[in-house]
Amino acid sequence: MYVTLSNEFTPATKVPEAQLCSRTPAAQSPRRRQAVGSHLFREGDIANHIYEITSGVFRLTRVLDNGRRQVIAFGLPGDIIGFPNGALHHSDCEAIQTAEVIAHRRHALDDFEGDHETHKRLLNAALREISAMQDHFMMLARKSALEKVASFLITLAERTGRPIGNYTTCALPMTRSDIADFLGLTIETVSRTLTRLRKQDIIALETSQTVLIKDMDALISASQAAD
Repeated sequence: MYVTLSNEFTPATKVPEAQLCSRTPAAQSPRRRQAVGSHLFREGDIANHIYEITSGVFRLTRVLDNGRRQVIAFGLPGDIIGFPNGALHHSDCEAIQTAEVIAHRRHALDDFEGDHETHKRLLNAALREISAMQDHFMMLARKSALEKVASFLITLAERTGRPIGNYTTCALPMTRSDIADFLGLTIETVSRTLTRLRKQDIIALETSQTVLIKDMDALISASQAAD
């Protein structure tokens, strides 16, 4: 999951779990379950597999030279994670919700073994990741705190939101610290910005891990307007 800079928000395509099952032979691409807090892979591990998320949420992070953590992305259902830097994984990947993935052997993809549809889907995912990463870098440099947080909530709602009447509710499995490290902000700024959106009656914080979007149009405006 990345935050788009585009004025016209285009949500990433969700891949239904049933569709994933039918496309991927279990004998060739086994499923793995990950408990909360467990690592799917770590930075520097040999990248033997690429992973297709069918449920749960992952946090991908790197530790910078100065010791600070950077959250690179959040892996959501339908995402494909684990594309390597050469032969190695270039980030840590930890489950922040109980999760399940389909493990595709990287060498099978390199050698064009397996079904053509899987190859095509993984190639498209790699191209989307490159484009989304570029958008994310631009967002970090150009957007205000309000725009960043609003864009993050919009992306989350489009990917995992559930309609309740005219509102949209979505889970926040990531901590305020995770969001801050993803958006290039401090925890205090993230908290203040969420409070600001709540006081403007754009969102409601039902719990620390649930947000209710009450006015999507206003949230979109906030994601595009100067702070």
